[in-house]
Amino acid sequence: MADEKQFSRRDFLKVSGSATGGMIAGSVLGGVVTNSFLDGKNNREQSNEEDVKNDNTSADSKDYTEARMFFTRFEDFQVLEQATEMIYPEDDNGPGAIELGVPYFIDKQLAGQWGDNSNDYRQGPFTNKSVDESSLTRGQMFLLGIRRINEYSNEKYNEEFIDTEDDNKVKILQDFEKDNVEMSVIKSSIFFELLRKATFEGAYADPLYGGNRNMEGWKMKEYPGPVMSYEDMIEESEFILKEPISLTDYQQK
Repeated sequence: MADEKQFSRRDFLKVSGSATGGMIAGSVLGGVVTNSFLDGKNNREQSNEEDVKNDNTSADSKDYTEARMFFTRFEDFQVLEQATEMIYPEDDNGPGAIELGVPYFIDKQLAGQWGDNSNDYRQGPFTNKSVDESSLTRGQMFLLGIRRINEYSNEKYNEEFIDTEDDNKVKILQDFEKDNVEMSVIKSSIFFELLRKATFEGAYADPLYGGNRNMEGWKMKEYPGPVMSYEDMIEESEFILKEPISLTDYQQK
């Protein structure tokens, strides 16, 4: 749309005089806007147009859907990013959790009904022996666990989790998995299993939900996505590799 409309808001301000206090108005507009403006542009106007075009290009390359909704503290989100990357790292097979958008997937899930357990039975008694039996919501578990990861990193290596080397990050997460880390209310292994499960869901869920960016998770597994019918290929004797499709592809636009 930006490429089709050459008459930008900046051009509008120049024509209408809004940028100079609205001095051009009514019939005066016809006298000020001359044919030279319509037929040709001076160097300054061309430069301004290029600036607008560059600004639009920069804006188009930014994904505005990737914004935090649950984690209000950026340092917490950074810990989440690094933790998911250790669980699902980038390698020769393809991208890791961060490039797949897994942290933002988890953030969006925590900001919704899944994060506050809206659809779960929430009456006691609570045993806190599993995620489903805990008195904490999933959102509370994540905040507690993510911040405990960083605290434990400082206790063990005297470094923030995001600053310590990858081998140390892996050892920290292994300690959580083995229940070697003291946590309040729930065991560290319960939080780790929740984190691990959410990481893989973010890597392989339909991109409709915010993860699995560009269906790269599916491409690594050669998973075709939600194909509605295999009627046209069921009789084929050879294996057919299909490009994946998302639920979004079935929506009318």
